[in-house]
Amino acid sequence: MQARCAPLWAAVMLLAPLCFAGADKTWTPPRTPDGQPDLQGVWTNSTLTPLERPAELAGKTVLTEREAADYVKGLLQRVNTDRRDGGAQTDVGRSYNEFWRDRGNDLADRRTSLIINPTDGRIPALTPEAQKRVDATRAWMQEHSTDGPEGRSLAERCIQWTTSGPPMLPGPYNNDTQFVQGPGYVMILSEMIHDTRMIPLDGRPHVSAAIREWMGDSRGHWEGNTLVVDTTNFTSEYSFRGSDANLHLTERFTRVSPEVMQYEFTVDDPTAFTKPWTARISFNKTNERVYEYACHEGNYALTDILAGARASEKKK
Repeated sequence: MQARCAPLWAAVMLLAPLCFAGADKTWTPPRTPDGQPDLQGVWTNSTLTPLERPAELAGKTVLTEREAADYVKGLLQRVNTDRRDGGAQTDVGRSYNEFWRDRGNDLADRRTSLIINPTDGRIPALTPEAQKRVDATRAWMQEHSTDGPEGRSLAERCIQWTTSGPPMLPGPYNNDTQFVQGPGYVMILSEMIHDTRMIPLDGRPHVSAAIREWMGDSRGHWEGNTLVVDTTNFTSEYSFRGSDANLHLTERFTRVSPEVMQYEFTVDDPTAFTKPWTARISFNKTNERVYEYACHEGNYALTDILAGARASEKKK
């Protein structure tokens, strides 16, 4: 029997962590040869549900079927990159047409945000110090973003895509993730920017605080059928929604049916956010394969951006 959430699920989310579409209370996950819950395969987290609840939906945790259908129809029309209205500049911004997109076509459980805590579905405010840092970074980018490749985003430089994780959020395309398990390890391969995480499960401590990594230092363990991944040691050059080097990320992966894996992450960074916050996403099993994402080879966009800036400077 399928378990489905009532609109008041947000008030009892801690008491019913598996209350969402696709969860089966009687289902037992298969096991790997060494006896661990089997999360292996390719999964997709495509969804139209935004990370944060839009202002126009404030106070609405879950939409009715009619509300959800109307919202999805309007959203898909607004983001449709095959449209040719709006002028030349808008048309350039729609250079990736819908053929390449993988947004999904519905709201997860008709929810209006992936964030489940706080219950307003919004990321908590930044601390005053973090807000100053974010503002300073934004001002620097506006002035120096075309000075050289170092001023461009991590995604444009093919170093890291902030939705591929950790934490792992859906983006406009390439939302597949592959899990491979072996004795003592779990490997997570993200399709976007081909990031690979090797997560040890043997109880070893985190590396020295002096060692900092783009995707942090991850350590995993099992709590029943749930894989819990604890990640610290992020580099200060990586910022997730305003986070800093003190980011402590806790991820929970629970396969709740043959076709659905629940993914939940909690962001705890007291020097960046005024309080921790948590999001929940469903990963759905897919028969698709993860192909090579060769971002940096032939990354002409970065060269063209800088060449265009130099050409503009010569005209001044």
